[in-house]
Amino acid sequence: MSPCSTTSPLVASAELPKSADGDPVFAEPWQAAAFAMTVRLHEQGVFSWSEWAEALSAELHKPGRKPDGSDYYDCWVAALSHLVEKLSITSGPELEALVRSWQRAAEGTPHGKPIVLENDPLRRG
Repeated sequence: MSPCSTTSPLVASAELPKSADGDPVFAEPWQAAAFAMTVRLHEQGVFSWSEWAEALSAELHKPGRKPDGSDYYDCWVAALSHLVEKLSITSGPELEALVRSWQRAAEGTPHGKPIVLENDPLRRG
């Protein structure tokens, strides 16, 4: 069983890569983190299932998708980003600043160590 909540309706998302047991599978740790974040926000009532399904569907049906579906979690993250911005949880500029901070943190993190925002040299004080 995966560490993510398999009781969430998010597990039923279209095209979600799954194991033979029906649990979500992830090629990279960031994919699991994006999935878990989405599940948690949904469980906390930040957005409804129908809001999530609409946001994800819009991303999955955009032209230019990779034929092999390997960009599924890129679509997932784009849908989550658009949804939290639409719901005024954060703004586009705030999201962009956070993305840049995570990128700097990743660059400032020693190999093999977890990436945390505190590794962003601009956040250190």
